[in-house]
Amino acid sequence: MKTYKLLTLITLFLLVMACGSKSGQKQNYFSIQTNAEKGNISVANTLKLSLKNKKNYKIDSVVYKLDDKIITDNYNLKHHKLGKYHIEATVYFEGDEKQTTTSSVTILNDKSPKIFKFKILNEYPHDITSYTQGLEFHDGNLYESTGQKKESKLRQINYKTGEVIKNIDLADQYFGEGLTVMNDKVYQLTWKAGVGFVYDLNTLERTGSFSYNKSKEGWGLTHNDTHLYKSDGTEYIWLLNPETLAEESKIQVYTHKGKIRQINEMEWIDNKIYANRYQLNGVAIINPKNGAVEGVIDFTSLKNKVTQHDKLDVLNGIAYNPETKTIFVTGKRWDKLFEVEIIE
Repeated sequence: MKTYKLLTLITLFLLVMACGSKSGQKQNYFSIQTNAEKGNISVANTLKLSLKNKKNYKIDSVVYKLDDKIITDNYNLKHHKLGKYHIEATVYFEGDEKQTTTSSVTILNDKSPKIFKFKILNEYPHDITSYTQGLEFHDGNLYESTGQKKESKLRQINYKTGEVIKNIDLADQYFGEGLTVMNDKVYQLTWKAGVGFVYDLNTLERTGSFSYNKSKEGWGLTHNDTHLYKSDGTEYIWLLNPETLAEESKIQVYTHKGKIRQINEMEWIDNKIYANRYQLNGVAIINPKNGAVEGVIDFTSLKNKVTQHDKLDVLNGIAYNPETKTIFVTGKRWDKLFEVEIIE
C-alpha cells in the first residue's frame, strides 16, 4: 500500500510539471536580447530590443519598458539619463497567454571627460582645525559646514580675513556634512544620522529638520532654482523638493566607462554640478540633466601649498562667488582657501 501511494504521488508530480500552465509562468519561455555590449551601451546609440522565443510560441504583441517607461524596440537614448536601468518585456502569446521577462542595461556617456587645470588668483586664511564638508557663498559671506563628532559646526565667515561672524555647534552625536543656502534658509546634512537641519539664514537659528528616505547617508548638498541636490556617497545624486525636502527623483553619475561613486561636496556653477570625490584630489563637472561627467579638474598640487601636519586631510570644499565670478576651494584641516581660475 505504501509503495502504491508513493508511485501515485510521483505520477501526479510529473503530470503537474509536464502540463503546468504557460500563464502560471512555471517556465520562462522568453528572454530579452539587446545590442548592448556586455550590458553597456552609449547614450549616442539606439537601444535595439528583441525576444528569444525558446518554445517558438506564436507572439501576438510585446510591450517593452525601460525604467518603467514604455518604449519601442528601437529606442533612441539621446535624451535618456545615464546609469543602470531595468528592462521589462510583457509578452502576449498564443491568444490568451501572457508572460513578463526582465533584463538590465547600463547607459554610458558617449565622450570622455575633458581635463581642466587651474591658476591660483588669491590665497586667504582658513581655520586649520575645520574638517570642511560644505562650502557656499551668499551675499559676499562664506558659509561652511564641518564634520567629525564633537567638532561639527555651521559657520558664517568673512572669507578675506577668516573671521568667524557666526558659529553654531552641532550636538556631539552628529557628524556634519554638506550645506547649501536657498530661499533665506541654510540646509545642512549629517553623515549617518539620517537627518538634515534647516536654519534661518539671518540668525542661523535652527528652525527645522528633515529625514532622508532612500538616500541613507548625507554627503554633499547644492541647489538650483527649483531643487536641492543631495549626494549620499554612491553614484546617485538625489533631487529634493525645497518645500517638503522629499526625494523626487535622482540622477546617476557616469562617464563613458562606468559609474563614479563617492560624490561628496557639490556646487552649482553655470548650470553644472561641480563635485568633490572623497579621497581624490579632483573635482568632477557633472551634467545635472543626465548625470554625465563632462570634465575633471585636477587640484592635486594644492595640498602641497598648505601647512603640512599630522591631521591634514583631503581636498574638500568648493564654492562659487557670484560677486567675483571665481571659484574657491579648500580641504579638510587646510589653513588656506584658494581662489582659482579654471583652464582647459
